[in-house]
Amino acid sequence: MPWTLIAAVFGAIGVATGAFGAHALQGRLDEQHLEWWSKAVQYLFWHALALLAVEPLRARLAQAQPAAALWAERAGWGFLFGILLFSGSLLAMALTDWRKLGMVTPLGGLGLLAGWICLAIAARSAR
Repeated sequence: MPWTLIAAVFGAIGVATGAFGAHALQGRLDEQHLEWWSKAVQYLFWHALALLAVEPLRARLAQAQPAAALWAERAGWGFLFGILLFSGSLLAMALTDWRKLGMVTPLGGLGLLAGWICLAIAARSAR
């Protein structure tokens, strides 16, 4: 998977959604909805940066330790699904007030957590 490309796309989406929230949504959404928006953008950015570590680590491990490289790949998938579910559900909730989407948010959080754990396993193997 082209993790650096995906990280760059998420970084660009983070800039766009952050600017949109700061300029177009101020005065249109209440404090709670803006807080959801802000939290979504914040987590999107942090995990876009985390994705930048996945591809070089996976490539470094691919030849010498293929099983460890698989953990780096799993980290990327965890971050990808986590961003989509966590940030995506919060952004959608902020815009639509469809609060049932809040049931999806923790699943995204678990995906992000799984990404970090897999990244740690891969990084430990790379030592």
